[in-house]
Amino acid sequence: MLRGWFAIPLWKRVLGALALGLVFAFAWPSATPYVQFMGDLFVRAIRMLVAPIVLVTIAAGITSLADPKRLGGLGGRTVGLFALTTAIAVSVGMLVAALVQPGVGAPLGTAAPHALGEPVTPYQQLIGIIPLNIFEALAKGDMLALIFVAILIGVGTVIAGEPGKPFASLLQSTSAVLLKVVGIVMEATPFGVFALIANAVAANGAAVFVNVGWLALAVVLGSAIQIVVVHSLILKLLARLPLLPFFRGIVDALVVAFSTASSSATLPVAMRVSEKNLGIARPVFSTVLPLGASIGKDGTAMYVGLLSMFALQAFGTPLTPQVYGMVLLTGALAAFGTAPVPSASLFMLAAVLSAVGVPPEQTALVVGFVLPFDRLLDMTRTVPSASANLTVATTVARWENELDEAVYRAPDRA
Repeated sequence: MLRGWFAIPLWKRVLGALALGLVFAFAWPSATPYVQFMGDLFVRAIRMLVAPIVLVTIAAGITSLADPKRLGGLGGRTVGLFALTTAIAVSVGMLVAALVQPGVGAPLGTAAPHALGEPVTPYQQLIGIIPLNIFEALAKGDMLALIFVAILIGVGTVIAGEPGKPFASLLQSTSAVLLKVVGIVMEATPFGVFALIANAVAANGAAVFVNVGWLALAVVLGSAIQIVVVHSLILKLLARLPLLPFFRGIVDALVVAFSTASSSATLPVAMRVSEKNLGIARPVFSTVLPLGASIGKDGTAMYVGLLSMFALQAFGTPLTPQVYGMVLLTGALAAFGTAPVPSASLFMLAAVLSAVGVPPEQTALVVGFVLPFDRLLDMTRTVPSASANLTVATTVARWENELDEAVYRAPDRA
């Protein structure tokens, strides 16, 4: 029986667990608290790995590239692609909101205000990239600070030359061990997904789609457009790769993204499928994906654009070309600075709405209206973020000749 279980591809086991979780939540909702521990353990195990993986794998990836010029080219292409997908995602969210108009007639007056506090300024985000203490950044899981430190360590190791080679070997072996640990943790994915989905659905039921139905529909449409249209076009036109092997290969990562609603928690899984299913070389995915976990926020960008339009429609604000332009600009910048944790995009809303003249009191009403139902919406919009990270990694690997097409096109997925 055990051999039969492991003989089933992981993505099939995960999808089966997701379906069972839905059935369990509707058939026996009172029992879902008894299985919650499996979901909590799974999320803790994944998050335990995120900080060391970001620090070690980026540094190891840089030492693998060895040539600083090549690193600069890879980094420039990566950031450029993420900026492109983020800007498009904000536009998609605004377009869907204009078509569906979820905010028209929304009963915001019945919502309990939820104050957001002071938004983080660009200056605070900038200086926060350099940590005062590396170990504190590790303990807090500060992604941008860890990326900065990892890049410094990797570049310093390369510049050190011959004396740095033993340390480079240590980084490479540590990275390999961490990825094997990820493989071990991933075998628990079906049980974690079962518990997470069961508890999320039992807590909210269908209410999320009844009470904020138009907004939920818009989130689903925006996420689908970003994945099916935008990411597919990037793979087809820029990477010149077939689409079916890509989407078949990333199912595990998308399911974990949906169940955890966290880009950072999805990172270890994304690294595994990049290597095993997509054939991306380790120097590329170990550099691109951790960076993407911090700035590759297609789902957040789409949702910020959508929710901003939702709020403006609900308040009857005139939608001029200047308003559209300001939402697009500030939404893209806000998405880049959003933490990779559940519901973080709600707390970037103040920065966007304040730029178009919406006072904090009205912003608090919008957040208060959405927050009780945000978990399932957040689960949905995390999926395009995970898809974007893997799309960019695949495209960059293709450009850098670091993609094994035999692995990418293989019909069987482990």
